[in-house]
Amino acid sequence: MTVTAAARSRPPALDASASTASVIGLLGVLRRRLGMDTAWLGRVDGDRLTIQVLAGTGSSFHLVRGQTMPLRGSLYDRVLHDEMPVLVADTRADRRTSTSRVVRELDIGSLAAAPVVDDTGHVYGVLGCLAHGARPLLRDRDAQYLGMIAATLRGPLTDLRQTWAGRARVWSNVSRVLDRGGPELAFQPVFDLRRNRIVGVEALARFPGGPDPASWFAAAATVGLGVELELAAIRGALAALPRLPTRIGLAVNASAATVSAGLIELVRHCDAERLVVEITEHERIENTPVVVEDLTRLRRLGIRFAADDVGAGYAGLEQLVRLRPEIIKMDCALTRAIDVDPARRAVAAGLAHVAEEIGGSVIAEGIETTGELRAVRGTGIRFGQGFLLGFPARALSDAVRDADD
Repeated sequence: MTVTAAARSRPPALDASASTASVIGLLGVLRRRLGMDTAWLGRVDGDRLTIQVLAGTGSSFHLVRGQTMPLRGSLYDRVLHDEMPVLVADTRADRRTSTSRVVRELDIGSLAAAPVVDDTGHVYGVLGCLAHGARPLLRDRDAQYLGMIAATLRGPLTDLRQTWAGRARVWSNVSRVLDRGGPELAFQPVFDLRRNRIVGVEALARFPGGPDPASWFAAAATVGLGVELELAAIRGALAALPRLPTRIGLAVNASAATVSAGLIELVRHCDAERLVVEITEHERIENTPVVVEDLTRLRRLGIRFAADDVGAGYAGLEQLVRLRPEIIKMDCALTRAIDVDPARRAVAAGLAHVAEEIGGSVIAEGIETTGELRAVRGTGIRFGQGFLLGFPARALSDAVRDADD
């Protein structure tokens, strides 16, 4: 399912791994001290309050990380303007909350809240606690404890603010690319080294400013837009498929998450038998019924799979066993200087043997010199890709200029 532009209007909250351990720990201490069901930290963003960190059972109050709520006119707005902690031991008996629709709908029996100020003196947000039942034993000193925790948060908030700002920039940059229809593409030819002719092209994403595309996809994943960005790139690549000579295949890149999150619907009506889906070895293929079924359904459409970057890390062989790819893409780290390194040649020959055993083939990536080309051919690898054979081209016609139909 594709995320709409409206759904991307605001960046998500930080997940637990991006928050400092001290913030999460302090929320837990506060929740237990006051006997509350949940404690949370929210960041003020204009006239909205965004939940960033949760401790305890927030779901029973319909609180989730990333949720935003109106601030104007709310109790939390008054907390910020009065700049003092608020403690309500029994919301149904307290005049400030007894008529609140939210209190009734969410079954809030007691609450506590305090403004949070960062170490620059600016208001960061609100620290809050909620419980379904009344807490009649809460006293004024508990409000003081709440204020103390809010003050203690000042130090960790510096890191939290910086992380949030970084996530917000990523969200904004990726959203701009998506709103324009996805990343621009370049196409790099893949050669049959025996016949010296083009047999396919790989669609490569290109982003503004020229940073490494892998870093864009990795950053997009941290804010929940990784799958949508990959699908946008694949959608753009598929639009070029009808313009390729009929004997030329098209390779697209996808993470394991994307395979199970919309890829089937995207490729269902294309010429699937000419499509190769490259899955990087850094993204584990889980051997679960759902994933296995998704791979099977795609293969039934005629799609072939490639294990990308094989040899770049330790997980490559496990990936080969799980995926059983029709194509193994040997990482350029193995291709580089293969003509002067017997160990690299031995590994390459081994990959060629593995591919033969599982009924597949190997593509050597990163061929840049005539010596590397000769060495790759000598290992029994039939297909290759690299600057010596053809640079990525923005125009599809340039990428297949020497290909005959």
